[in-house]
Amino acid sequence: MSQDVLESGLFERAPDDPIRVLDSDGEVVSPDLEPDLDVETLLWMYRDMRFSRRFDERMISLQRQGRLGTYASLAGQEGSQIGSTYALADDDLLSYQYREHGAVIARELPWEYLLYWMGHEDGNTALAELDVFPLNISIGGHLPHAVGWSWAAKRNDDERVSVVHFGDGSTSEGDFHEAMNFAGVFDTPTVFFCNNNQWAISVPRGAQTASATLAQKADAYGFAGVQVDGMDPLASYVVTAAAREKALEPGDGQLRPTLIEAIQYRYGAHTTADDPSAYRDDDEVEQWRERDPIDRFEAYLRNRDLLTDDRIESIDEEIDTTLEDLLEQAEGAHADPRELFEYTYETPTPRLEEQRTELERLREVHGDEELLEDE
Repeated sequence: MSQDVLESGLFERAPDDPIRVLDSDGEVVSPDLEPDLDVETLLWMYRDMRFSRRFDERMISLQRQGRLGTYASLAGQEGSQIGSTYALADDDLLSYQYREHGAVIARELPWEYLLYWMGHEDGNTALAELDVFPLNISIGGHLPHAVGWSWAAKRNDDERVSVVHFGDGSTSEGDFHEAMNFAGVFDTPTVFFCNNNQWAISVPRGAQTASATLAQKADAYGFAGVQVDGMDPLASYVVTAAAREKALEPGDGQLRPTLIEAIQYRYGAHTTADDPSAYRDDDEVEQWRERDPIDRFEAYLRNRDLLTDDRIESIDEEIDTTLEDLLEQAEGAHADPRELFEYTYETPTPRLEEQRTELERLREVHGDEELLEDE
């Protein structure tokens, strides 16, 4: 399928011609691009998209209850996150910003993932076993690392690619341009996946750059850029699969890297610390909801007689059970407060030593259990 897509001239399309397989009603509008996926895979994609939405709602609720720290919502972006990750090999490197929870869910979300959002760094450590780089808070700071990894893979004849997720706001950062330039010069097997959700916190896409598209920024670095309907999971799958194949086996005159601009929308706030009503209208949000990726994919599956109300009910029950199990494990774990002093300096400063001594005194007086309850 991927080779057929490559030969179809996918990467020769105008960068402002978004690739779409399904319309907003779930009807196939590009039969030549519809991937030949088995029924089980399609249903698991749907389950993971639905899980991502429910996970998102649950995490926001936990944050409002004070059981979780500041959280970045993914609602509206399930199609691009699940579709693109399903197109990868299990051992391809995945590097993400902080909103692509769906990509981690597609890699069988570990319960430790919740720990990060509860303030425990062990939540990042657990991702290494899934070939996922740690969550990145600095905007665009992870892009050069993803390119460096893929360059090393190429030099070591390691048949893997790195896929790096980032938002439209990252394209204004120096790290983005440095990573793109390096990828082009050294012809690295890197797939740059830009989740253009129309808002970089309160900065609209139109105020981010004078470029007609973000995809066309790849032209300056000598490789292909392409737009895809990010709220179409099948289109996201097809484009990522083709980009992955090109990264491993570029054709004549093609470079390995690809910049994918996934057009989509962030339904919720930038994070739970943001109030989007200060900078956008509800009407805008509702217009984008008409393209909802889950509704669109559900309609597609129903049209093929692959999904019923009973099946959806069964999926929802499994999702709720799984989420409760993940939360129970995460809330049952506690960090060791002594780790606060382990990784700041190789040789602790006198002030840190004083603080560590005071912590030990408090532990002796009150015990760890009481201190953790106060925490």
